[in-house]
Parts: sequence; structure tokens; C-alpha cells
Amino acid sequence: MLKKERFQAFVEHFSTRFPEAETELHYTNPFELLVAVVLSAQCTDKRINQVTPALFKRFPDAKSLSESSVEEIFSYIRSVSYPNNKAKHLLGLGQKITDQFAGEVPETMDDLQSLPGVGRKTANVIASVIYNQPAMAVDTHVFRVSQRLGLVPKTAKTPLKVEMALIKNLPAEVIATAHHWLILHGRYVCLARTPQCAKCDITHFCAFYQKNNKG
Repeated sequence: MLKKERFQAFVEHFSTRFPEAETELHYTNPFELLVAVVLSAQCTDKRINQVTPALFKRFPDAKSLSESSVEEIFSYIRSVSYPNNKAKHLLGLGQKITDQFAGEVPETMDDLQSLPGVGRKTANVIASVIYNQPAMAVDTHVFRVSQRLGLVPKTAKTPLKVEMALIKNLPAEVIATAHHWLILHGRYVCLARTPQCAKCDITHFCAFYQKNNKG
């Protein structure tokens, strides 16, 4: 199957079955999503959704977060991965948004990545989900699934190379949603250690499946 055909099959399948795919993180505004995504690094969305209700009640905006302390923020997020570092990031993030961006989550990739705890992946999530930009955040699921499906070459060994390969070949209007398609497929079907090929309905265009089931 040609790469172009594989991308077409991918878009046709998921746009038909999951046209409204979205993040599983709970949020009501850009600030809450930004905080949730920062916290979700190397942690499950389920855990973050357990922690954020109390956190957001105490810190409903960047200003309230900026006036807190690492110790207080830590007390709300102690059950997530790397809580010490993330508490420091959140305090700095709240201060910078308050001081430099008038309390509003910035829109550009450069401004987003200037915030403590915000790397390219997190910035891409905010750009795509909040600002509807054709941005592709590459986490472990996106990296793994896009390579297994054969959407990106095995030579794409960094998240940035995977991101560029996907953006180059996906229609701009589906890029933001395709990020969620890949994540959810990786989270529930194309598992890292034991991919659930028997219950997968896209094996007909999956390079990994075709390679391992030639007979």
C-alpha cells in the first residue's frame, strides 16, 4: 500500500467513526487545560482528572496560582508523577502568564513554550485544542501508533520528525483531531507491549499487522 493510500484510509476510517474525538482531560477553559496537560506528563489522564477538581477550585486562574507557593501547590498534586517539579512549573507558569500575558494563556508556539513546564508537545496541544491550529502534539501513543500503521517511516526517530511527517501528509483540517485519533487508538487498542490486533478494525492498512501476518 502506498503512503498516500494509507493516509487516505486512516482519515476515512477515523473521520467516519470518531469525527468528534477529543482529549480525555477535564477542563472548562484554556488555563485549566494548560495546567492539566502540564500535569499529565508521564502520568495518566485518569489520575489528573482525579486531582484537578480541587486544584481548579483553589486556583481558578493564573493570578491565584501565581500568588501561591510550591508547597501549597504540591499539596494538591502530590499523587501525580514528579509532583515537586510540577509544583515549581505551575507556580512559575502562573506568574509568567499573570505578569507577561495579562492573565491569558498565550496563543503562539513561541509564547507557549516560554512558559515553565511547557515543551513543544504541550504547546501543540494548546494550539490545536484551544486555538484550533493545525498542530500535531506527539506523545508516546502518537509516536508508536503512527509508526506501526506505517504513516511515518522508521527513520523518524524523534517526536519532531514524526510531527513533521504527519503534518506534511494529513489534510490541515483534520490534523488537530488526528492527534486524538492516534492517542485513543494507542491507549485502548494498539497497546505498547501487547497490541490488540485481534479486535482492531484497521489491520487492513496497518503496516505492523501486515508485516507480522503475512501467512
